[in-house]
Amino acid sequence: MRRPVIAISAGDPSGIGPEVTLKALKHPKVRRALTPLVFGDESLSGQLPADQLIIVTQLPASERRPGKPSRAGGRAQHAYVCAAIEAARDGRAAAICNAPVSKETIVRAGISFVGHTELLAESFGCEVLMLMDGPRLKVALATNHVAVKDLPKRLEPKRLLRQIRLLAQHCGRHIAVLGLNPHAGEHGTFGDEEARLIEPAIRRARALGIRCDGPLPADGLFARLSHGELGYDAVLAMFHDQALPVAKALDFRRTVNVTLGLPVPRTSPDHGTAYDIAGKGRADPEPMISALLKAAELLR
Repeated sequence: MRRPVIAISAGDPSGIGPEVTLKALKHPKVRRALTPLVFGDESLSGQLPADQLIIVTQLPASERRPGKPSRAGGRAQHAYVCAAIEAARDGRAAAICNAPVSKETIVRAGISFVGHTELLAESFGCEVLMLMDGPRLKVALATNHVAVKDLPKRLEPKRLLRQIRLLAQHCGRHIAVLGLNPHAGEHGTFGDEEARLIEPAIRRARALGIRCDGPLPADGLFARLSHGELGYDAVLAMFHDQALPVAKALDFRRTVNVTLGLPVPRTSPDHGTAYDIAGKGRADPEPMISALLKAAELLR
């Protein structure tokens, strides 16, 4: 069977992205599962077969020093992501996998960038959902990179319903929905967002035949899920730091960031650029391996 082509953006040239990409592509399971198409810097030439590398930049060594991010490197890593997206849009690749980037470095280079998820949604013109897909926990985010003060303005029953439906379609029919406030508001003691915004979405999801429970307190739910006491297929969290600390604590190396709602699968490892160990040969490729294998799995 022909191996699918996965478009891979090499990440921040001053971070561990190029290193973990190269290491991951040498793994036997990855080699059997996919054909890579890497978008990165000319410095990767000779480390990949010529037909597997698309040279996007030709950075001087001073602009890609390990652990020393640069503005040119910020522009470069953004260009790699955009090139990988374009490859998926024009049919050269069947899926996308992104090595880690630095949002701060990209923004300092003068580019408006909130995150991969937002850029993908804009590029493909569709509503998406960020899912942290791990072996012990699958948790999606109702909001992504949003300040805490803005959260209530970003939660809307119709949008929450669409997210529940998308999550159920991808992960299974039994979904747990978290509350926004401590103890899921405790019947209005800590706020009315649960009754006003979240409960209407849950009622509509149930009317569509989705087994959907909530709003549930995050602390109790995650504790029980981690011990295998509950049978939920996935969890919808209301904000970034309600979900990601738990997902990373349970299984950091094998949890993959998956973007749901796109016309093609898209994944990335759930870690950053790790400037402190860049260029030292110590970066663990397991998260990138998991992300690449997940992209190939989603195609099947």
